[in-house]
Amino acid sequence: MRDLMGLMKQAQQMQQKMQEVQAELDRIEVEGTAGGGAVKVTATAKGEARRVFIDRSLVNPDETEILEDLIVAAINDARAKAERAMQARMEEITKGLPLPPGLKLF
Repeated sequence: MRDLMGLMKQAQQMQQKMQEVQAELDRIEVEGTAGGGAVKVTATAKGEARRVFIDRSLVNPDETEILEDLIVAAINDARAKAERAMQARMEEITKGLPLPPGLKLF
């Protein structure tokens, strides 16, 4: 019975930490880039886009397709960095817990 109580206590502590991490991930910002930094997207570690920067040299009405592709690439870069930041933070929190490999908590 003591093991069950210990597990319950661990689960409650992990739930509290998860709530804290969720709030923290809203504050952590990552920057995705494309075109050698000509397009930048700033997003939260949860993947929510916050800002977009476009170098003025890219603003050419005849080349909007290139600009569109660069924006998509920058968003995807930011999203990948956000995922890595989230995974790193989760590894810190779940360190030492007997979780099955590959379990995603977010």
